[in-house]
Amino acid sequence: MVLRPRMGVPRDRVLVAMSGGVDSSVAAALLHEQGHSCVGVTLHLWDAAGEQKVGRCCAPEDREDARRTCDALGIPHYVIDERDAFRATVVDPFVRAYAAGATPSPCVACNQHVKLGRLAQLADAMGCSKIATGHYARMEGGALRRGADARKDQSYFLFGVPGVILERLVFPLGAMDKPHVREEGKRLGVPNWDKKDSQELCFVPDGNVAGFIEREGQRGTRGEIVDESGQALAAHEGVHHFTVGQRRGLGLGGGPPRYVLKVLPESGEVVVGGAASLYASGLVAEGARWIGASRPTAPFDAELQIRHHHAPAKARIELDTEGGFIARFAEPQRAIARGQAAVVYDGDTVMGGGFIRGVVE
Repeated sequence: MVLRPRMGVPRDRVLVAMSGGVDSSVAAALLHEQGHSCVGVTLHLWDAAGEQKVGRCCAPEDREDARRTCDALGIPHYVIDERDAFRATVVDPFVRAYAAGATPSPCVACNQHVKLGRLAQLADAMGCSKIATGHYARMEGGALRRGADARKDQSYFLFGVPGVILERLVFPLGAMDKPHVREEGKRLGVPNWDKKDSQELCFVPDGNVAGFIEREGQRGTRGEIVDESGQALAAHEGVHHFTVGQRRGLGLGGGPPRYVLKVLPESGEVVVGGAASLYASGLVAEGARWIGASRPTAPFDAELQIRHHHAPAKARIELDTEGGFIARFAEPQRAIARGQAAVVYDGDTVMGGGFIRGVVE
């Protein structure tokens, strides 16, 4: 969605979330070109100083890139320190969950508990009626929809954002793909239009999640890798080294391919088996949130996405009595991991979602 000023109606004042990446920079430039009064805000969430530079974000140069973009557009820029909130509500729960054998969704938690809530508060303080981000998603008619570019779509990460905030969001890039965004950035003179994309997990710059968990002073239960019959195959150094569906790094030598089927944190057992055993007919989700009129009152058919790059699967959804739901798939789905978000779609519209607690055999 792009704000379009109407004749005779004052232009909206827009707070633009500025990460320092090309997406948020182009979002700000497009809104500025349309004549909106924009304020750039960068949330300082994490200190990346001293860590490897390739693919990281939250680094000092990212804040500098956001400032350079705002200077080029002639709009004010503010940096707000939210490191304590980010650690308390995103990083620490992520570390605890991984050490307990789950595979959490930190980007969902960040949008729900830190980023967009804080931006809404700042928008109120700065007299901004709208909040713009560089997400590849769309708000249309009060509904949260997928971004037009299926490969970049980020609506999955936004299901938990409260409705009062969603209705204020503007996604200038929602109808674009990434090459178009870069072309627009170049056309508009955005200083960082050709900057490389950062990885999704901003606080683990080298991609070594297990190493990060250990540096944070946590470690999952040590134990054994076992096959489906319970036979021990090898010892391991902690369940935080494993996630459902994992094939590499098991240290099991030759033989047919084996995958992580279950992670059992209490006993420390990691159950492995063939690819066929990765499939389950359903799941149980907890902590469900529903968007506006999408809140269900009876079982319904929809599509369910069980991780960011998962193809949505047809499922029958039924609410449970514990604030979650049970999903039964039309066809079994592969590698359903505890802790991941399960997001419910009606076509390209986000209805809501929850967090995977377990599978239905």
